[in-house]
Amino acid sequence: MIGHWSTTVGRAVRGKSAPVTYGLIVVTCLIFVIGPASGLNPSYGTGDELLAAQRAWFRRWGVVPAELLSGDPRAWLTPTTAQFVHGGWLHLLGNMLFFYVFGVMTEERMGHVEFALFYLGCGCLALLGYAVANAESEQTLVGASGAISAVLGAFLYLFPKARVTSLFPFLFFLPLRFPAWLVLPFWVALQWLAASRVSAGPGVAYLAHLVGFSLGFAYAWVRFGRTTTVKAPAVAPEGENQP
Repeated sequence: MIGHWSTTVGRAVRGKSAPVTYGLIVVTCLIFVIGPASGLNPSYGTGDELLAAQRAWFRRWGVVPAELLSGDPRAWLTPTTAQFVHGGWLHLLGNMLFFYVFGVMTEERMGHVEFALFYLGCGCLALLGYAVANAESEQTLVGASGAISAVLGAFLYLFPKARVTSLFPFLFFLPLRFPAWLVLPFWVALQWLAASRVSAGPGVAYLAHLVGFSLGFAYAWVRFGRTTTVKAPAVAPEGENQP
């Protein structure tokens, strides 16, 4: 999900109460495990049969821009359902790891109900933004990247001085610690460059990342105002990833 330039994650602050974050992670993982994409459910078969089941699963629950914008009532719920569907193990684990690291503190700052609405609402809008920009596309879009990108945007505004440990491949994966105000805008710049170069067809929906991040940052700015930005402990390394 969040880029291929580094593996930026961390450990959430111990003692924080984040039932929405934990609940969404559990539900998302359960849906993935019982679905065909995990490859663990024998009812979907193997080989070509499994591949066909995966395509049908993504088509049913994912966002297909052409169908969504055509006014098809069946497609109206897909911006919500698509957030709980992932294309593979790396896609799922990368998204959930980022969500865990940045979601716990953001949820505590916003409050549980508000955070739940924020996550789902921004996720839907991010997917809708991608659909509008690719109105004729028949490619299916799945994943929670738009929503999690919104969490990153809000985190940047609320905790700009939180230190994030990043692993940079071009520096031999040397762990370096930088404040969120430096790391996250750098990530946004990379998403922007990738979005401007991406071709039509399957791949990472960088535009959904950008829309989600912008919405999250704007929401935190409007909702909390400049005087409510708070300090946060450092966040350290760990894991990665597509939408």
